[in-house]
Amino acid sequence: SDVCSSDLTVRPAQDGPNASNPSQTSVSAYAPLTLLPSRWDTGYLGRTITRQARDYHRAPRESTMRFGMSGAFLPSSMDDFTPEMAVRIRDLGYSGCFTRFTDDPFTTAPARANRVRDLLADHGLRMYQAIGYRPPLIHPDEAVRAKATQTLAAAVRLTKELGCRGTHTGPGSLNPRGAWFPHPYNWTQQARDQLVKSLREVAPVAEECETYIGMEGHLLVTLDSAETMAEVLRAVDSPFVRCDLDPVNWMTRETVYNSGPAIEHMADVLAEFIIGGHAKDVQIEDRLVLHLSECAAGTGLLDWDAFLPRIEALDPEAPLVVEHCTTEELGPISEFLHAKAAELGITVRR
Repeated sequence: SDVCSSDLTVRPAQDGPNASNPSQTSVSAYAPLTLLPSRWDTGYLGRTITRQARDYHRAPRESTMRFGMSGAFLPSSMDDFTPEMAVRIRDLGYSGCFTRFTDDPFTTAPARANRVRDLLADHGLRMYQAIGYRPPLIHPDEAVRAKATQTLAAAVRLTKELGCRGTHTGPGSLNPRGAWFPHPYNWTQQARDQLVKSLREVAPVAEECETYIGMEGHLLVTLDSAETMAEVLRAVDSPFVRCDLDPVNWMTRETVYNSGPAIEHMADVLAEFIIGGHAKDVQIEDRLVLHLSECAAGTGLLDWDAFLPRIEALDPEAPLVVEHCTTEELGPISEFLHAKAAELGITVRR
């Protein structure tokens, strides 16, 4: 059967960490998934990352990487994406974008998504990621969790129509204020087990659509460390369920002033799973008890000499996507990233 098609309905959900609309997805109807085998040995359409592939990427070769952007002036509806926006992305020095469209993933006509895909291609751009609506994949209520898996599956199908490399999502949270906010259940074994179950159910859709599900972690949610992320992804065991490396989300008091070794550790633990990175920065505030805050890439404490080479070493197609900044900050961030790449001997692909 074709698991890349569906007639389901949903109300769209939130944007991501620090999003302006932190509510979680509410699905009004769903249908059962058609499952493919969940265990993989070597190779799936050439995409499984093997030890030989990792060794290849570490071999001497031209150092190249890609920069993308997100948020800022990008619209919430795909129908509002214009050629002028594509030109602006390129003029700012980015080769692609991460979109957070709120269009209903179950009812959006493929032609609407294909228009954006073709518009970007016409301007030599790529869509690196599209939002997965942050459904509560960890929920203990099986009815809620099942609806959440349908939301993510529908998002993957829509991502394919957008010509996008991957669908971005997190595990969700039981905090009613948002999917990135803390709740004691988030860190339980039950939450991990529910997350693995959910991702195993959606993995066949990603595999059939040849579209990554890029999981994101954070200290406040179930994926609270590189070790937890690796444990979950190994349990899911799909070449299309992977993760992004966003080291700011895992910074602590112990690592924030010396983030280089922390980044190296995260990248080592997740080496076989990382499909790209997110670019933002971190600062520690002069406030009690402890406040670690995001800031624009290049303006905080993050060790970019450690971070950029680890993303570059992944794959020439693996993007580093700028996140959580204003339109006014996009230009200076691009200048910083291009200058840092040049300093490190990395060629930025356009």
